[in-house]
Amino acid sequence: MNENFPQENFRSSVSSISKKSYSPKFKRQKHWLLKSWRYWYLRLIRLRGHPAEIARGLAVGIFAGSFPIFGFQIIFGVLLAIIVRGNKFAAAAGTWVSNPLTSVPIFAFNYQIGKLILGWDNSTVTQNIFDRNWQSFMELGSVFLTKLFIGSLAVGTIGAIATYFISLQLLTGSRAISSRRHNKKYKRNV
Repeated sequence: MNENFPQENFRSSVSSISKKSYSPKFKRQKHWLLKSWRYWYLRLIRLRGHPAEIARGLAVGIFAGSFPIFGFQIIFGVLLAIIVRGNKFAAAAGTWVSNPLTSVPIFAFNYQIGKLILGWDNSTVTQNIFDRNWQSFMELGSVFLTKLFIGSLAVGTIGAIATYFISLQLLTGSRAISSRRHNKKYKRNV
């Protein structure tokens, strides 16, 4: 054994490293996405207002979030919420269905749905690519945007209808459970 480097000290330092547990901060950060979703879910559930009003706001937010109008989705959602008398916060939260992580797949899906609805032939698109003049590219852009907006309209409408009914059921059910708990607690204290 080397006297300059005693084994006992080495073993104790290694065992202290291996026995070291993770910090509480790391454990909290482990499930940040799940906690974030739970936070926003509870925030929507606990909004003040009638459940139908909150559901309308969330539905128009989902509708506005399906359109590729970056930077204006929240404004569009809140304006629609004012028109349909929905909750403005729920509308703003609903527009985040198309966030930086989900916008590309959502808009690609919307484009495919628009292409399916319109049934336009893609041979003119490939012909315009090989023409290489400015007018052909402008026509290509208008065809692409038309397909994207028609697909967004269809997907947004279906998503808004589904969101309205699902969120209305969730909100009504959670409020009924909450009122039953409150009544039960109140009766016990009286």
